[in-house]
Amino acid sequence: MSYLSSAMRIDILTLFPEMFHNVLGESIMKIAREKKLVSFYLHNIRDYSNDKHKCVDDKPYGGGAGMVMKPEPVFNAVEAVEAQDNLTPTKILLTPQGETLNQEIAGNLSKKARLMIICGHYEGFDERIRSGIDVLEISIGDYVLTGGEIPAMVVIDSVVRLVPGVLGGNNSLQDESFVNRLLEYPQYTRPAEFRGMKVPEILKSGHHTKIEEWRMKEAIVRTQERRPDLLEEKTK
Repeated sequence: MSYLSSAMRIDILTLFPEMFHNVLGESIMKIAREKKLVSFYLHNIRDYSNDKHKCVDDKPYGGGAGMVMKPEPVFNAVEAVEAQDNLTPTKILLTPQGETLNQEIAGNLSKKARLMIICGHYEGFDERIRSGIDVLEISIGDYVLTGGEIPAMVVIDSVVRLVPGVLGGNNSLQDESFVNRLLEYPQYTRPAEFRGMKVPEILKSGHHTKIEEWRMKEAIVRTQERRPDLLEEKTK
């Protein structure tokens, strides 16, 4: 199934394409499609199995718990899907062993013309998938999930919102957490007072220079308190 538009193309290889329908059809993903800035294509890996029962997994050699995704249907899917477009995709393999996703990686991926995201399941991939396909391995954190579908959604959301034109303006991106290795400053909206908690007076002053100075100070303080590692990386 495809969600058509133009510009960046994202192919998603998964055993559970139905999981993506709502995510790709709402909010920023919907806006990106309607602006014809991104197109999404869903591919069921099971369709590329040569087994008459469409089997995509088997027991691991050497014994052990669980099932391992077979190389044959994944290789077949990657090769067939890649041939659907002249653009060479950056292939992403979602695995706990990959590099941890961060804003810099998302920004680099947002500049690509085509992404192919491969979602694993069960106990993981046959090692020959990792070694036989040129992939960028990405993890979303040091914990285990049932499959690669939810990590794929995280990667897609983090990337698509950075595609030029998807969001309203560049300022909304420049002020976000992790840009310039700082957490975002505190945000407030109406009412000016809620249950005794007041909006800082500086934000109501209309003095833009002082507001920017306050926001930078608060961003540094918040980062020092909650993610000092980011400041350490910033000074290296």
